[in-house]
Amino acid sequence: MVTYQSGFGNEFTTESLPGALPNGQNTPQRPAVGLYPEQLSGTPFTVPRQEARRVWMYRIRPSATHPAWRRIGQGHLSGPLSEPTPNRLRWDPLPIPDAPTDFVAGLVTLLANQDAAGVSVHIYCANRDMTRVFSTSDGELLIVPQQGSLAITTELGQINVAPGEIAVIPRGMRFRVAVPDGTARGYVCENHGAMLRLPDLGPIGANGLANPRDFLSPVAWFEDRDEPTEVIQKFMGTLWATTLDHSPFDVVGWHGNLAPYKYDLARFMALGTVSFDHPDPSIFTVLTSPTDTAGAANMDFVIFPPRWMVAEHTFRPPWFHRNVMNECMGLVQGAYDARAGGFVPGGLSLHGMMSAHGPDAATTERAMAADLVPHKLTDTLAFMFETRQVLIPTHHALSIPQCQTDYDATWNGLPKLFTGNAP
Repeated sequence: MVTYQSGFGNEFTTESLPGALPNGQNTPQRPAVGLYPEQLSGTPFTVPRQEARRVWMYRIRPSATHPAWRRIGQGHLSGPLSEPTPNRLRWDPLPIPDAPTDFVAGLVTLLANQDAAGVSVHIYCANRDMTRVFSTSDGELLIVPQQGSLAITTELGQINVAPGEIAVIPRGMRFRVAVPDGTARGYVCENHGAMLRLPDLGPIGANGLANPRDFLSPVAWFEDRDEPTEVIQKFMGTLWATTLDHSPFDVVGWHGNLAPYKYDLARFMALGTVSFDHPDPSIFTVLTSPTDTAGAANMDFVIFPPRWMVAEHTFRPPWFHRNVMNECMGLVQGAYDARAGGFVPGGLSLHGMMSAHGPDAATTERAMAADLVPHKLTDTLAFMFETRQVLIPTHHALSIPQCQTDYDATWNGLPKLFTGNAP
């Protein structure tokens, strides 16, 4: 049975063998039960204390015991980028492959930034449990399942995550993914910037949006297994491999605040207007990766969950707009209220910086004629990876048949309603 401990960024202390953790210091001369202490740092040593993230692991063998890394093929992961484009783009869901494909082999990069910071957006499609182990040195991974659950084993313990939930794996942490339902598909945002954190609430006050207590991290769990294990590392966009003579999931106990975690999106406390017009979509922010410019996030993870719509005298779908941010949107289930069709679960869209977008023609017509009684949006869960960095499609993303060549046509037919008469 997988068990968790609650809280976002907490200083956890957990051991799967009583007495495994040292008492009062991090690196005793001879740790208990013959373990090795090892620290994984997610932030530079001298950041302000409230921003520091690190974990001390007490493991059977240190991670340093491995032969040289060797470069391996990477399929369509981190493929070459095309030229930046102001065009709006949208993709149908990528198919589950017929050939046996694990989580790593099933990663396909659709969008990325040119800068060292920013994000990369991948889709995973898998039909096989991993026997090898994976980590990325390039950023932390925000995983959004869309079809099929994932059973994730990490160095610090185990996490199960299903559609409607998310999981975050810290940069550099090793993990293995199983697909209990036989197949799985979903989204991955690789965050190359500052670590994800909860957004400030400002005038919202002390409560609302995502509550820290609802984020769950694993308790310590380990396997003492002496057999060859292949480890894959993503480093500067390329894949490298080495083979250990043991399992890397040999951490018997750990303490710190750098841990993988999961979150059930149904626990998000959505806010909205109870009078007229729209608050900005920033009120739907679950997690944010900030920059040194206030409000200009390296990445915001924003969701559009089931919620009541009650605004009076208001065009209720998201309005037409252009934005300094770059919006990458996905759909986990149901329908998105700004689209009458063409955007289905597993699909992806990109509205780049200052690219005009909004509800399609059919949605606009329906919203203008709607009876504005209170109603609840149900059977829906859309999300957005929003970044200040320009997202550029890979060559592969533009060449696959799932790339919709007629996306612009969804706005065709918007009539001219201007009468020229003063109101």
